[in-house]
Amino acid sequence: MWFNKRLAVIALAGSAVLPAAEVSVVEEIVAKVNGDIVTRSELDKSKGAIEAELAQRKVTGPEARKAIDERAVNVLRDRIDQLLLIQKGKELGINVDGDVSKQLADIQSQAGIADPEKFQAFVKEQTGMPYEDYKLEMTNQFLTQRVVRQEVGRLINIPRADLLKYYEEHKTEFVRKDQVFLSEIFLSTAGKDAEGEAAIAKKAADLVARAKKGERFSELAKANSDSTTKENFGQLGGFEKDDLKKELIDLVWEQERGFVTEPVKQSDPPGYLILRVDERHRPGQATFEEVENVITEKLYMPIFQPKIREYLTALRQDAFLEIKEGYKDAASAPGKVTAWSDPAALRPETVTKEEVALMPHRRRLLWMVPLPGTTKTVKGESSSQ
Repeated sequence: MWFNKRLAVIALAGSAVLPAAEVSVVEEIVAKVNGDIVTRSELDKSKGAIEAELAQRKVTGPEARKAIDERAVNVLRDRIDQLLLIQKGKELGINVDGDVSKQLADIQSQAGIADPEKFQAFVKEQTGMPYEDYKLEMTNQFLTQRVVRQEVGRLINIPRADLLKYYEEHKTEFVRKDQVFLSEIFLSTAGKDAEGEAAIAKKAADLVARAKKGERFSELAKANSDSTTKENFGQLGGFEKDDLKKELIDLVWEQERGFVTEPVKQSDPPGYLILRVDERHRPGQATFEEVENVITEKLYMPIFQPKIREYLTALRQDAFLEIKEGYKDAASAPGKVTAWSDPAALRPETVTKEEVALMPHRRRLLWMVPLPGTTKTVKGESSSQ
């Protein structure tokens, strides 16, 4: 059987095998992805997060409805992407236990809780998730990032000659004003009580620690930010000094590329803001060496994003993937049949007596002999074996 025991139990609730009066739907499965499932409640939760983000940004009315509709079409796609990457990571034997243990140890150390049981209770209190679920979520995040880097990122190589060519053809882009280029992660506390806000503050501190230890800020923003800039990996662009509030000038203006701020508590909208200095431009013409990384990023990202999608399409082609009618994978693989199989429509095969008589006689192998007491049904006759 392609799917696991949990899937079989839940799927039975929606099967036509039982009379309608006896059916009690525990959960609706909307997609089967190899040995995993996607449920409607998962999709509803993701859509709810989109609505909450828009409400936090005070986007309402037709504008909010349009934004929700545009982003909701990708909710199932994103969940299938995640499951395929997690499955691929396991298939490749990628082990992130060390990363997870180190991250949990860092969080435990920052919380100042030595006792393991008390720390697990603390995690549940702060996140609203059982400790094992929180650990699994962290594991999956590390795993998907590793797969993307290993299977896609490392294969992209931009020749130095192409970087130099871009520099020479776009020198005016690198005549610099006095500017700072920033990326953000914003964690909303809208609607949170004191306990919920404390959990968000803790999460913000954890993200800063991870960024300072070398994790890609862009990936952390994509996976965790509540701002719409997450779709652009948190990038805010360039700012001159007069564009920034004084408190932000004090935080970032004199810092160099790669600097990550501590979480900054915001009141409008409410939440915690983390900033990263992507570039710090001093006035004048920049040398190639000064902008080589910027050019690499400029040329890398337009290649990287389509390559990720190509990779995920290939995973879909090889996957056992079924999607229930009424739901759509926005990144379906061309030619891939993902029609939903109805177990109730399956029927046992039958054979006539005449067909049995015409079958060639072969020596029976011991392991193929039926057990005593079993029966086989043919059309028009029932015989004991």
